[in-house]
Amino acid sequence: MNKENIVNWGPMLNAYPDSIGEALSDSVSFLKKAELEDIFSSFYILPSVFNTDLDRGFSIIDYNLNENYATAEDISELQKLGIDLKFDFVLNHASVLSRQFQDILKNGEDSKYKDFFINWNKFWENKGVMTQEGYIQPDQELIKDMFFRKPGLPLLMVRMPDGTSVPYWNTFYQEVNYKRIDAQDLMKEMDIQYLAASCITDIVNNALDDGGSPADITFGRYDTYKAAVVNYLETNKRYLGQMDLNIKSPLVWEYYENTLKSLADYGARIVRLDAFAYAPKEPGEKNFLNSPGTWDLLEKVQEIADKYQLKLLPEIHSSYGEKTYEVLSQKGYVTYDFFLPGLIIDALERHSGEFLVKWANEIQEKQIMVVNMLGCHDGIPLLDLKGLIPDDQIEKLIDIVVKRGGYVKNLHGEKNVYYQVNATYYSALGEDDKKMLLARALQIFMPGKPQVWYLDLFAGKNDHEAVKRAGAGGHKEINRTNLSWKQIEQAMKQKVFAKQIELVKFRNQFKAFGVDAKLEVKVDCNKMHFVWSNNGYKAVLDADLSNYNFEIAGTDTAGSIVFKWS
Repeated sequence: MNKENIVNWGPMLNAYPDSIGEALSDSVSFLKKAELEDIFSSFYILPSVFNTDLDRGFSIIDYNLNENYATAEDISELQKLGIDLKFDFVLNHASVLSRQFQDILKNGEDSKYKDFFINWNKFWENKGVMTQEGYIQPDQELIKDMFFRKPGLPLLMVRMPDGTSVPYWNTFYQEVNYKRIDAQDLMKEMDIQYLAASCITDIVNNALDDGGSPADITFGRYDTYKAAVVNYLETNKRYLGQMDLNIKSPLVWEYYENTLKSLADYGARIVRLDAFAYAPKEPGEKNFLNSPGTWDLLEKVQEIADKYQLKLLPEIHSSYGEKTYEVLSQKGYVTYDFFLPGLIIDALERHSGEFLVKWANEIQEKQIMVVNMLGCHDGIPLLDLKGLIPDDQIEKLIDIVVKRGGYVKNLHGEKNVYYQVNATYYSALGEDDKKMLLARALQIFMPGKPQVWYLDLFAGKNDHEAVKRAGAGGHKEINRTNLSWKQIEQAMKQKVFAKQIELVKFRNQFKAFGVDAKLEVKVDCNKMHFVWSNNGYKAVLDADLSNYNFEIAGTDTAGSIVFKWS
């Protein structure tokens, strides 16, 4: 085990910059409250803290601080509190609104950044058939092992200054918007009378409002103007989306270096690598977690991170049976414990810790360094458990969470493809305070660095109204409720908040825990027994999974009890 791979083992708060109050300054004020003193050692601030547009921050325009949410002073105040910072670095893609992609839209083939993103047709040149739409349909044997996150091919047709359309690789979100026109727009662009322009404006805008494509609009008696109007619409259309970066471009590696330097300058100690396993691409190879491409990329990024003393936390969802977590560990990286959230729900629902103790012992035996969690900004990754617990039990867990108001997104309509169930952790536990407290106790006694989702602290419930407001694809908003100061002050009065804070503080302050500490875990039917030992200090958790009662005792080097929970 490389003990230098992580800064400290203390608990880490996790939130958006506007989750607690309206901006990061409110999170700072929250952490300065007497009740929060000495609770957290780290703060994982999600990427809407930067200049972003979509996907709640994961479509990054650039890594400048978002002036609506954060200032350099806010970052400085967190550092004064002795709190390490963790930020996201999105390796696979950047926003269409990034200066690099905007330069392509402006200058086309003359752009300095023409190879910064992946030109689909260049990538698949001589490896497929050109379609009428202007993109190459790759030979089937070359894409049969590729995993596409949305129906169809992952590309976006982009209009160039010379009027041609070029497809770019686009794994995740995309949106194309056509500008609504008025008569004067058309009169500036073509030789047309006002009344005809006005009539065409009505025809076009009504068709666009109904979701029509310019080329499919019926112009009727004004058909002679169609080509010119469609050209005007296509030339002036606007894009949103996350465009895949071409990691073979030297400019992308210059961008990677500048980004990591910026994060270090903000005071980052840990950098989460988001979607990095999608970045390496080769015809005929997997486009997710291909080998050796994924590991070569990771090694090169690590070399840059080492310059700035940054600890990398690669984010990969894959099943337990695939053993990706073990490969990461063997290569010296910290990994996410995506198994723990589901294992704890399983233990509480079946009143059995058999799988939880198995996993705890494996972490110890294989010296796997993890960041663990209950809830997070995504969902509860129950399908990651495949290979660790029986498939029928995973199905039961999914059914339990869904019956308690959670959502399952099935990619392309296929079941068991998407790896998360969307719900708050508190609602997933049936909104039971005893279960929530035992879940937190189990988390802080498991090996690893505990990451604490802000909404879990406040016993946040499923936010179905937020899902409705977000519309299609807004399922994750169920667990992303932004809390006002009034809501926070009210929630802090709950016993479930105060008790969780007490547990997290114990984990952060008590000397039995640590990178050099020893952990013993035992299970006896529906009872679990954890003992952490470190330089004469001991922390003991005895949990009864049948009734959710538990006791914690912390003893010092003299054997005196200095912390007691019953």
